[in-house]
Amino acid sequence: MQRGKSIRLRLAGFAIVVVASTMLVTWFGLTLLFERNIERRAGLELDAHLEQIIGGLRFQSDGTAKLSREIADPRFGKVFGGLYFQVATPEKEVLLKSRSLWDTELDLPLDALTFGEVHVHTRSGPNNTVLLLHESRIDFNIQGVMHPLIVTVGIDKSEILVQRAGFARDLVPALAILALVLLLGFAFQIIIGIRPLDRLRIGVSDVRSGKAKRLPTSAPTEVVPLIDEVNSLLDQQDDSIVRARDRAADLAHGLKTPLTALGTDIQRLRKVGVDDIANDIELLSARMRKHLDRELALARDRHGRQHARTQAKSALNSIISTLEKTPNGEFLAFENSVPEFVELAVEQGDFLEVMGNLLENACRFSMNAISIECSVRDEWASILIKDDGPGVAESKVAHIAKRGVRLDTSGTGSGLGLAIVKDILDAYGGQLTLQNVATGGLCAVVTVPVAPLPTSKENQ
Repeated sequence: MQRGKSIRLRLAGFAIVVVASTMLVTWFGLTLLFERNIERRAGLELDAHLEQIIGGLRFQSDGTAKLSREIADPRFGKVFGGLYFQVATPEKEVLLKSRSLWDTELDLPLDALTFGEVHVHTRSGPNNTVLLLHESRIDFNIQGVMHPLIVTVGIDKSEILVQRAGFARDLVPALAILALVLLLGFAFQIIIGIRPLDRLRIGVSDVRSGKAKRLPTSAPTEVVPLIDEVNSLLDQQDDSIVRARDRAADLAHGLKTPLTALGTDIQRLRKVGVDDIANDIELLSARMRKHLDRELALARDRHGRQHARTQAKSALNSIISTLEKTPNGEFLAFENSVPEFVELAVEQGDFLEVMGNLLENACRFSMNAISIECSVRDEWASILIKDDGPGVAESKVAHIAKRGVRLDTSGTGSGLGLAIVKDILDAYGGQLTLQNVATGGLCAVVTVPVAPLPTSKENQ
């Protein structure tokens, strides 16, 4: 059966995508906000310089412009120092500029400025730089005549970009730590969220193995409907098992009575000397009885039989008591060495049918004694039935459990005994192994599950 995709992996993949996307968006967003904040601070700085230049602007008698005092920031006085200013007419005639511009001029757009208004531009500057410019218009009295002037201050944006890059680098480890914390939180959430499904899986396993009869209903609200449906299904299954067993019992009573009457007819035929017909009918009757027994064994639905418990030693003792009264078993010595504590996860009726068939075969071929031993390993018990008969040729051992194959070809059986045994054992996941004993005789090894220890869940 193809397994579906893991919910854990889906949730983990979704968490990774969400965290990674969130961190990436956060990184870009914070970097952009930082850049805008730096530009605002640079703009405030440019406005301060702009007011300082306007306040210190003077015109001499020959019409040349100069500043009444030097600007405090030394970058204005350094060639291509990163800070620039320029005073020009609306016609772009430069009247005064900072030493930092050297032999260049600020490239200003043609826009309409009103008095006192400040425009902000991003333009190319000296040495292929990009400048952030603030320009303002003033009306200046020169020799009694008001002249409009454009005062512009600019700063190299590379300084802003450097600070932004540094901030972006510093942000990476912080966001990485945050992402790790978020992923750990998601992992914890996934573990807590999936835990009810793990408990549900364990509950189903307990029902299957016989540790519990129903799933526990103490679960989150989202899982309770599923648990209720499964428990309802188990109840329905139990009802189906009961009805199937009732039908099997009715079938047994309905067919065994005519078969018994048929036995009486066989005796009457023999009395009148029709032995050939009587023998044929008896053979067919025996085969029908074997088929009936086998089908009744299989008709008992074994789904849900995980709750069965059989005390092995006492069940074997009851079979031995019956066999000791038969012609084949009354002169044999039976040794039952199975420990008292061994309990099997097999219904008693099925266990009696399996062991009855095997012990009956052992009685048919044994010379003096039959021994029964048991060993338990992990969750499985191996029951060994040994006889001291002639054994079986190695070439035939693998075939004698097949349907219709008989060890005793002189009898009237149908050869279904060992086939029934295998069918019953298959229903419990067990198996039958036949092997010759070194000292003589045949050993039948039956492997069946051990009944689990009772738990409190059985009452739920």
